[in-house]
Amino acid sequence: MLDSEEDLRAILHSSAVDILVSRQKSRIDVTALLQRAPPRYAKLASVDKSSPTETDEALDDAIITMRQGLAGMVSGKLDMEQIAQSAASARRAVEAAPDLFMQVTRLKTKDKGTYLHSISVAGLMAQMAVLLEFDEDLVDEIGRAGILHDLGKLLIPNAILNKPGKLNATEMRMIRSHPEIGYRHMKKLGGVSNLILDVCRLHHEALDGSGYPLGLKAEQINTAVRICTVFDVFDALTSVRSYKKAWSTAEALTWMYDKPNLFDRKLVLRLGSMFR
Repeated sequence: MLDSEEDLRAILHSSAVDILVSRQKSRIDVTALLQRAPPRYAKLASVDKSSPTETDEALDDAIITMRQGLAGMVSGKLDMEQIAQSAASARRAVEAAPDLFMQVTRLKTKDKGTYLHSISVAGLMAQMAVLLEFDEDLVDEIGRAGILHDLGKLLIPNAILNKPGKLNATEMRMIRSHPEIGYRHMKKLGGVSNLILDVCRLHHEALDGSGYPLGLKAEQINTAVRICTVFDVFDALTSVRSYKKAWSTAEALTWMYDKPNLFDRKLVLRLGSMFR
């Protein structure tokens, strides 16, 4: 957000390589400012051409294939093709319009929250992998990891998962066991990549070692897991839950950026760049 042209001049004299400016939040006419700049130095964000209907349909596709794929995995049948289809639909929904994607998922949360959390995380994780210039196969694999990161929760009683009040110590231990439960279940099934297994098991680890289940520290946590951790928390913060109201995107990003002991700040900044 720019308050004045002096702000921009100060940035131009810094070591910054790129800057992202919000036209909506700035107090000066950023559009006019960019139009005066040489094309090689500035560009306006592309106009969003996707519609709520298209995003809605892509999400419905993702939910249907995800339900089928996860139900099969819970019962002991692995069909990674369905998981791949769900991840691809989530990626398609988020690619063109992240803001619209988030709005539509929030509208559906009332009756499809359990599935939409993983779909939201998967779509955003895949988009982050694109921004980080990962190769196409790795982008797809990271999307599949997002779909499966909370598989363990499907193996925990709904009475505990959806309890509106405070969890007791036993229930909390059960909730905190979901990464290990999901990991062991997929490990037993076989045919699941190490990247997906790591994301499932380790997405609640923290850079300072305060996470679970293994208490890993920064250098022990790979990039795919770090990406999932950021989006898992971001989606939780910006969603309505039985015990909390939804935070705004700005509130969630600010809170996460101020926690470098927990989250990779570079990834949080990249996340912010997705919501212009």
